[in-house]
Amino acid sequence: MPLIDLPLAELRRYPGRNPRPADFDAYWNAALRELDATDPRPELRPNPIVATDSIEAFDLWFTGVGGARIYAKFLRPKISAAGDSAKKFPAVLHFHGYAGHSGDWVDKLGWPAAGFCFASMDCRGQGGRSEDSGQVKGTTLRGHIVRGLDDPDARKLAFRQIFLDTAQLARVVMSLPEVDAGRVGCFGNSQGGALTLACAALEPRIQRSAPVYPFLCDYRRVWEMDQAKDAYEELRLFFRNFDPRHEREEEIFTKLGYIDCQHLAPRIKAETLMFTGLMDTICPPSSQFAAFNKISAKKDVVIYPDFTHEVLPGQIDRTFSFMRGL
Repeated sequence: MPLIDLPLAELRRYPGRNPRPADFDAYWNAALRELDATDPRPELRPNPIVATDSIEAFDLWFTGVGGARIYAKFLRPKISAAGDSAKKFPAVLHFHGYAGHSGDWVDKLGWPAAGFCFASMDCRGQGGRSEDSGQVKGTTLRGHIVRGLDDPDARKLAFRQIFLDTAQLARVVMSLPEVDAGRVGCFGNSQGGALTLACAALEPRIQRSAPVYPFLCDYRRVWEMDQAKDAYEELRLFFRNFDPRHEREEEIFTKLGYIDCQHLAPRIKAETLMFTGLMDTICPPSSQFAAFNKISAKKDVVIYPDFTHEVLPGQIDRTFSFMRGL
């Protein structure tokens, strides 16, 4: 078959290229302490748009680090219809693609109909309702990979806050009386795949994760493959505008290492099922395997040899079946 990256046998051994900051663990341990000190102040507001005799829907709001109010759609089996108000349900968290949002309500109905609580989060400052509390409220849409890259304080990296939002969402959902905190999984495509990895890494109680062609992995590899375009275009634009002769290249890639999912992956305890298209030029397969190969928990990868960064036939059904094992 044609190749745009390494042969599959080499992908399964690929160790990753982007540098890992020397204080990486201390950085994320401090971030989690900040999250511990952040009162989520969750609020559930009933939303009648898809409510039925057996399903309830809510606008869920909670507070992330820096005081931003974060939005998620939350659906659950109707408590009264369950026949037992003390019954606890498994839960699944969903994360969307770059610059997107949590989408419509109707395509989520299968999860509560099957007995799951389901939450889909809007990333702060992207296409949905969550706040970006950096300097302004409202959307900022793109540029989140490089946001904070020139700030002397690495804690200002935008994806640090977004990664922590995924863990806060997990904590909020796990705290709900109808949720079985020991039966929670997460999934998403592209950026959503990266956030799936981050959520499972930062919230060790996550039991199952299903990242689909995860973004935000192995930035240097993406650069060296000349794929700093499309979703990664801001890497190229950053160098062209702020370091045109690459005099700070090592510093920049090392700082990006704080928000490189391959370096968070060793923290993952969840059983993981990854989906990868071998013709993906948006998130090259080697960048995905850089993270996958560092997961020591039970794991598997579903390979689509002829597919790019696109809909993968059967992926949603297989993810659903995988989560039914919670």
